[in-house]
Amino acid sequence: MPGLLMRPRRLCLSTLLVTAGIAVASVGQAQTPPPPPSAHQPMISVTGEGRAALAPDMAMLSLTVTRTAETADAALAANNAAMREVMAALKQDGVAERDIQTSDFSIFPRYSQQERSGQNGDGGNVDEVPRIIGYQVSNGLSVRVRDLGKLGGLIDRSVKLGVNQGGQISFTNDDPKAAMAEARRKAVADAMEKARTLAEAAGTKLGPVVSIAENGMRPEPVPMMRMAMAKEADSVPVSGGENSYTVMVEMRFELAR
Repeated sequence: MPGLLMRPRRLCLSTLLVTAGIAVASVGQAQTPPPPPSAHQPMISVTGEGRAALAPDMAMLSLTVTRTAETADAALAANNAAMREVMAALKQDGVAERDIQTSDFSIFPRYSQQERSGQNGDGGNVDEVPRIIGYQVSNGLSVRVRDLGKLGGLIDRSVKLGVNQGGQISFTNDDPKAAMAEARRKAVADAMEKARTLAEAAGTKLGPVVSIAENGMRPEPVPMMRMAMAKEADSVPVSGGENSYTVMVEMRFELAR
């Protein structure tokens, strides 16, 4: 009787091992990657370009306050006073705190070098050792302007409050995803059209897509505007134009045999 009881257990264990082996083999087969395309399969590779334009909805403005004085403390105090007025005016005109960022700050001495009337032993003039005649303090701001209708007025008011350097403007978009998606679609369509043309010219037909890769989004340079900073400046007229976004894709196709 003990022997009869052990046989069913050995049979069940063997059955489980066989079943598990089949399951492992099935999983291994399911995870096997598809074979790569044959090296002898004719291919065609093309590059497509797509472009989409979008009106800017935001501007980046640089403003710098520079002050000079005989001492560093005096130059710093004058600069701080002017910069506080500029920042207060920006906030009053609706620019949020998060859109105002210090981009540069520097304090450096100003030197004077004069030639002495005397001469050295070789008959040449003796130059005076440079001496400090004062200090210059510069404080720069990078301002994100989300309401382009206020841009000209912000520039005018900032200049009148003490900004005397900077003035570069670059126009951009807060969310260019829609334009980038349109550019990608156009790039793929351009690549497929090129591939069809080449295949027809070669007397064959275009097969399925083998691979597609984006070479990167390339925003085209936006015209920048530099303004002369003058106390008498009127409200500055500003035109944003359009931003262009360009996408390049590389696609590979099989060619029908």
